[in-house]
Amino acid sequence: MGPLNGYTVIELAGIGPAPMGGMILADMGAEVIRIERAGAFSPKLSKDVSFRGKKSVVLNLKDSQGVETLLRMIENADVLIDPYRPGVCEKLGIGPEVCLARNPKLVFARMTGWGQEGPLAKAAGHDINYISITGALYAVGRGGEKPVPPLNIVGDMGGGGMLLVNGVLAALLEAHNSGKGQVIDAAMVDGAAQLMWMFHGFQAHGGWDHSQREANMLDGAAHFYDSYECADGEYVSIGSIEPQFYALLMEKAGLNPEDFADQHNKEKWPQYKAKLADVFKSKTQAEWCDIMEGTDVCFAPVLTFMDAPGHPANVAREVYVEVDGITQPAPAPRFSRTPSSVRHGAHEVGEDTDNVLSDMGFEAQEIASLREAGSIG
Repeated sequence: MGPLNGYTVIELAGIGPAPMGGMILADMGAEVIRIERAGAFSPKLSKDVSFRGKKSVVLNLKDSQGVETLLRMIENADVLIDPYRPGVCEKLGIGPEVCLARNPKLVFARMTGWGQEGPLAKAAGHDINYISITGALYAVGRGGEKPVPPLNIVGDMGGGGMLLVNGVLAALLEAHNSGKGQVIDAAMVDGAAQLMWMFHGFQAHGGWDHSQREANMLDGAAHFYDSYECADGEYVSIGSIEPQFYALLMEKAGLNPEDFADQHNKEKWPQYKAKLADVFKSKTQAEWCDIMEGTDVCFAPVLTFMDAPGHPANVAREVYVEVDGITQPAPAPRFSRTPSSVRHGAHEVGEDTDNVLSDMGFEAQEIASLREAGSIG
């Protein structure tokens, strides 16, 4: 039983960060009920990992009885996850005022890109746009080249899904003390800005040049913090920032420390990097792993995400699990007394409609009438 056992979360169907947040809450033991529309694409066909551990209910939220059904469900819930653009829930008749009137302890968690208010609030957007206006995208890439999208990890997942979970957990703690719910405005642009906290500090004390890519310690300019190609065309990563780790890098790579003595002299970084590149290209990735892996060099092989589950360290720690034949990240973080778990894989759309409504007090005849009316599916 996870730490959120006993809590009920209703997740209105969306994509990306909101389902990720629901997945994490389900892993932690909450009963997460995903509200789908009739005819939604099968998660078993799409192989969408975020459906794991969730129940699936089909409601017609354009129908008054479907809306009333959801509101009755909300009376039994602790959290509602709203993935829509600002104002959509209000138009459907399930906005925060309505929902909190039915359940004053409800945590109404809203996940958007631009936030609930402001000039961009109702505009469409994606991860790449949210990280653009926070400076995160500008900072990533090689010098003299265009910015490189860091997948959709920074805006959608780190700045979105993780921020949503953080807000939900904090609001649940507060509701436990006050007996009152509240609305969470979780915006990916806010989360991406928070993820850039360190670089604002670096810039303030003169340790970063915000106008340049590949010109700073952590953006690939430094010879001691980058990836290098090996003899077999694979890559390894080095992060030997601290002097003791840097000295060990010199030793393990068979280099003369005097030739690399001025570690933090940016003018020498290019020549140091060229020398290191030649050294790393003299051996295969596996050979460098034999020499450096597990030492304080701060070293790791660069793996594809399909190769990652087979790495011995990931195997030993059980970083990945297999659910319904799909290898995927295991629940995290880890709890000593109430461990998280993946209780089951994706359920088909609407698979749990009758059972969930029955558990929430709906009579069998009511459920049949709602289905006949097209309010549920």
